[in-house]
Amino acid sequence: MNDTGPRWRTPDLLAALGLPDRDREASAASALRFPDGAHYRVEIPSVEGPRCVEAVLGEATRLGVPVTRISQGSGVGLLTDGEIADMVSMAAAAGVELSLFARPSAGWDTSAMSRAHAGAVIASAVRGQDQLSAAVDEIRRAADLGVRSVLVADVGLLSVFGQLRTRGELPADMQAKVSVMLPVANPATAVVMVRLGADTLNLPTDLTLGQVAAIREAVTVPLDVYVEAPDNLGGFVRHYELPRLVTCAAPVYVKFGLRNAPDVYPSGTHLDELTVALTKERVRRARLGLDLLERAGSAAACSKPGAAGLALPVHQEPSNQDA
Repeated sequence: MNDTGPRWRTPDLLAALGLPDRDREASAASALRFPDGAHYRVEIPSVEGPRCVEAVLGEATRLGVPVTRISQGSGVGLLTDGEIADMVSMAAAAGVELSLFARPSAGWDTSAMSRAHAGAVIASAVRGQDQLSAAVDEIRRAADLGVRSVLVADVGLLSVFGQLRTRGELPADMQAKVSVMLPVANPATAVVMVRLGADTLNLPTDLTLGQVAAIREAVTVPLDVYVEAPDNLGGFVRHYELPRLVTCAAPVYVKFGLRNAPDVYPSGTHLDELTVALTKERVRRARLGLDLLERAGSAAACSKPGAAGLALPVHQEPSNQDA
């Protein structure tokens, strides 16, 4: 403890550490942009297989929605090599980033704690060294198949990812997208995640715009923010905040989840009809959000497919892998 002078106020002490001294106003404006100069990009989550990728791209063309990232939640391990290759091929041709989840995790294992009322916090954690090894295997397999973006929901796994990329064991252009299941709820946590290797941060669905703006002040990497969240993540429909969000959080991926929809994780071909229908509706929700921005007179720029800075998948030559 420093006894040589007056005791600092805590907000001033945090500011001296390079953190915001408080949450910001919702009207705060970020001067940061994506490499192409855009304020925001459109992400469609829960795109669970090749048929869903095809549906996203088809609906995006039909409705004029510039989707630049699609993400999946069931995990690399629940897709065959052939399915991943198909997803990579379609996304690469469309200039769209493809992000696959790196699992396993406690919640899908034999963890009793993750099923307890107070223990759900461990559900997304990688449980034990064998699971850590399995998750790293999934990341390496995805990279070998041309994927250049993976969703990470565990601090240790993120740290290993960053170290392996630095060592050249993973492609230098591969990105770690921190999942919403790894809560980045304040600026200090955001700074730690970036230091560990995060390239983009998915924020909790219920942060206020002022809280989001404070996190934006602390880090420069893109933020991922749900403007509509599925029921199991809060069930928020916050489209009306889009005009201020794309200003205060830039560069930001605006994510269109879907309220009043079933939880399909882990997904598979037995749920194809349902997941395709849900995927199409998410693109429609994105169209509604873009229309709202236009009516509001927003001058914020939106990235188009193929934009600089996207972790675009790398199309691989066809192999004899089973589909």
